[in-house]
Amino acid sequence: LKVHLKIGKVLQAERIPGMKKILKVKVDIGGEEQRNLAVGAALHYKPGELVGRFLVVCTNLEARKIGGVISNGMLLAADGLDGRPVFLTITEEVPSGSIIH
Repeated sequence: LKVHLKIGKVLQAERIPGMKKILKVKVDIGGEEQRNLAVGAALHYKPGELVGRFLVVCTNLEARKIGGVISNGMLLAADGLDGRPVFLTITEEVPSGSIIH
């Protein structure tokens, strides 16, 4: 399987009632395409901390229902201290949807 990675801008993030670990995140991945993702970061991030950030998104995963959310992709992260996910990002601004080679 060839992995497709793009830069996505987080447009919205919110807690999911009854879920301690999962946030519902909407990302703009370019070309007027927006996707909802279920992100296991609620123990470490407040929703507002993710909004506006440009992060790396894997866009060719099969959609899965996680915590009541149809998740259509995945944010990439490294394991940080104490299990905190550290999301992969960029140091210069590029358009949403930019392909990562």
